[in-house]
Amino acid sequence: MGDVLTLITARWETARGRPASIGANPPPAIAAVRVLVLVMVLVTVPLAEPRPGLAGPHGLAITVALVVTAAAWLAWLRSGCRYALMVTSLAVMAAAGGALGGLSPFSPAVAIGCVVTSSAGVRLSTKASLAITAETVAAFLIAGMATGAPSGVLAGYPAAFIGMWAFGLTRRAYLLRAEEAEAALEQARRAHAAENQAAALAERARIAREIHDVLAHSLAAVSVNLQAAEGLLGSLPADSRASEVAKAMECIERAVAFTRDGMTETRRAILALREGSDDGDAAAAASTAASTAASTAGPEPTRLVGELRKLSQEYRADGDAPIDFDVTGTPRLVGAEAALTAYRTAQESLTNARKHAPGQPVALGLTFAPAELRVLVVNALPAVGQAGPLAHAGAGYGLTGLRERAALAGGTLTAGPDSGQWRVCLRIPV
Repeated sequence: MGDVLTLITARWETARGRPASIGANPPPAIAAVRVLVLVMVLVTVPLAEPRPGLAGPHGLAITVALVVTAAAWLAWLRSGCRYALMVTSLAVMAAAGGALGGLSPFSPAVAIGCVVTSSAGVRLSTKASLAITAETVAAFLIAGMATGAPSGVLAGYPAAFIGMWAFGLTRRAYLLRAEEAEAALEQARRAHAAENQAAALAERARIAREIHDVLAHSLAAVSVNLQAAEGLLGSLPADSRASEVAKAMECIERAVAFTRDGMTETRRAILALREGSDDGDAAAAASTAASTAASTAGPEPTRLVGELRKLSQEYRADGDAPIDFDVTGTPRLVGAEAALTAYRTAQESLTNARKHAPGQPVALGLTFAPAELRVLVVNALPAVGQAGPLAHAGAGYGLTGLRERAALAGGTLTAGPDSGQWRVCLRIPV
């Protein structure tokens, strides 16, 4: 039957709490099969006994039922997405087709009842399809008993109608599950796309933090040294020109070294982020460890302690500002993410101190507590109107990046003024 073939490729949708029409725009082959079934009924029913006609009441009833069934069938074919027209057509086909099957039980007219009940089971709700099936069975039994149809026919055809209705309900449940599965798959695809987008945004934020942390520290140090060199070269007395030129050259050399180191770290960070490998980080760690060993008096218990001590020494050499570095607790190895977060926090805090309060004393503390790693950076606030020349440089995302980095490492970061000092405190569980 044409409708059964349509069910194979049909999809479901719900609107206003009721199932919409399946196969509203069926393929040409399916539409041709539907028309072929109607033509088969119209051609074969007149050839069966009793035949339709206008001479007697039996023949007249067959003729009327056949005409009404054909008209309802055509309306059903044209119903498309119009739900009301589809239901009305099926209801008329149930009454006329069931009666036609009872009036002409030995013809293919019974196919109409089977098509109606299976279509109702698939397209309509259970209650609505049950009503259509009951209407078909009742019309068939009334017409069959009125014309004296055999008891076997009266018992067998209604069973066939009910069986086709049950088949329609089963198919409907299957299609509903398929539709739900497809909706779940689409939702999963959207969730996956959203997750990928969120991951891409998080990676972009991570790259921004890395670039900022690396370049902000290096370029701020370069600016300080170049400004010092400019001041020294701009006001040289004649009797001490050689000594001041030597100091200026030393500042410029440090600026060049900072620039070179900053660009090297930037390349390593970008390479590690783009390739997703540990090669860049391993090379950077090896380089940092080697430079730490060369610049300190003895071996450090952890690489982090050595890196922070080197950072404080560079800060003191860059601006001749007093800085106190203190380690509390027993140093121990910490995770790479926690170590990098602690180092970047100290680096950014010292850069901010150099920018906003140049020349002010700074205290850098590293605490190895039993359950956490703590970094504390404290510097005196400058007097009002005496901020450093670099106070307004930068995009202002340094502390934001530090808070994001601390959150990713499972810790917290607080920063703000406290009793005439600026305090930055990082806490990371370890």
